[in-house]
Amino acid sequence: MFFPIGDDQVRGGHRPHISYGLIALNVLVFLYQTSLGPEAGEQFVYAWGAIPERIESGSGYLTLLSSMFLHGGWMHLLGNMLYLWIFADNIEATIGNVKFLVFYLLGGIAAGLVHIYFNLGSPIPAVGASGALSAVMGAYLVLFPRSRVKGYLFFFRVNVPAVLFLGFWFYQQSTAGFASLQDSAGTGIAWWAHIGGFVFGVLGGFYFRATHHIPRHAEGYASRDDITF
Repeated sequence: MFFPIGDDQVRGGHRPHISYGLIALNVLVFLYQTSLGPEAGEQFVYAWGAIPERIESGSGYLTLLSSMFLHGGWMHLLGNMLYLWIFADNIEATIGNVKFLVFYLLGGIAAGLVHIYFNLGSPIPAVGASGALSAVMGAYLVLFPRSRVKGYLFFFRVNVPAVLFLGFWFYQQSTAGFASLQDSAGTGIAWWAHIGGFVFGVLGGFYFRATHHIPRHAEGYASRDDITF
C-alpha cells in the first residue's frame, strides 16, 4: 500500500491561499456537521448533499456546490484533504488564485452531473470534495507529467512518477465505475463523479497548458540524481 505525503514540485514563493482556504473550509464545515449530532447531521447532509432524484426534478441545483464541502466521515475528509494538499497548490501556482477557484468549483459541478447521469432517480445524497479533487488530479497529470509523488510503501520511502500514480488511480476508478453499472446494490462510493471530474481536469489541463507558460523545470524534469527510493 502506497501512502502519499507530497510531491517534488517547488512553488517558487507562491502562496496557495485558495487551496489552503478550501482545506480549512472543508474542515470547518465537517466540524459543524458533526457538532449537530447523528440525527440532525443526517438531516443536514440530506438538505445540502447532491441528490440525483431531487436535481432531476428541477430543484436543489445549489447542492451541486454545497455537496463539495460535506463528508461522510473523518477518513473521507482526511483522505480528500491530503490529496488536495498534495496536488492543488501546484495547479493554483500555475493558473492563478481566481482561475483555480473557478476551475475547482466547475470540476466539482461537472463531477456531480456525471454522477447524476449514472445514478438517475437515486434518493441517496452524494457528498465530498472527491469530484473537484479528481479534476485537480487530472489537470496535474497533464501539467506535471514528470513530477514525482513522495510517499511510503510499507516502511520504505519512495518517490513514484506522477503519471504512474495518477494513471493507476484513474484505472482503479474506471474499473470500479464500470463494475458498479452491473451492481444495483452499489458500494456507496461515487465512482463516476471521480471519473467525470478527472476527465474534466485533463481537458482543463490541456487548456491551461496551451494558455499559460509552464517553465521546463515545472513539468518535473530532473536528473536521475534527484530520484530517491
